[in-house]
Amino acid sequence: MLTHTGTLTIETDRLILRKFEYSDDEAMLRYWVADEKVQSLYSEPVYSTKEEVKGLLDKYIGSYAKDDYYRWAIIDKEIGECIGQIAYFLVDNKNHFAEIEYCIGTDFQCRGYATEATKAVIDFGFNKINLHKVQICTKTINTPSKRVIEKCGFTYEGTLRDYFFWNDQYVGRLYFSILRSEYENKR
Repeated sequence: MLTHTGTLTIETDRLILRKFEYSDDEAMLRYWVADEKVQSLYSEPVYSTKEEVKGLLDKYIGSYAKDDYYRWAIIDKEIGECIGQIAYFLVDNKNHFAEIEYCIGTDFQCRGYATEATKAVIDFGFNKINLHKVQICTKTINTPSKRVIEKCGFTYEGTLRDYFFWNDQYVGRLYFSILRSEYENKR
């Protein structure tokens, strides 16, 4: 049985993962939600105005009332701003698993932030929520995301071929997972 806590603050060496706040809007616009490349790889729309970001934040912040809602703003401790987000966007209570999604602003990519945040959220899932399995997926063309997934110890499960129509071409969706027993053995 899962033990839902809702989105609690998590601190790592360089990051604070916390609930979104309305004051995150400017950093979100500056670093990631208005960036077409980041948003399209993450399969999300581009948000170009403060009004659009406020609508997104209304959705995020309004969902924190649910104890099985897990979405964190990724705050870089050094600059104190939101550089991305990470979430368990799918939580399956019956089968005791959840799926992670994340995005990091272009200026902060390939510096280990996504790996650091993902490892912290995996730990949270197994140790706080009591998950049996954590899964994650990425587009076949997203090499940096595949590196994050490998560094976090996920096992490849399979590919859904031609899953996305992206930039006038079809690309696959790669699925990976880690089981509680595998996670505990790697600690």
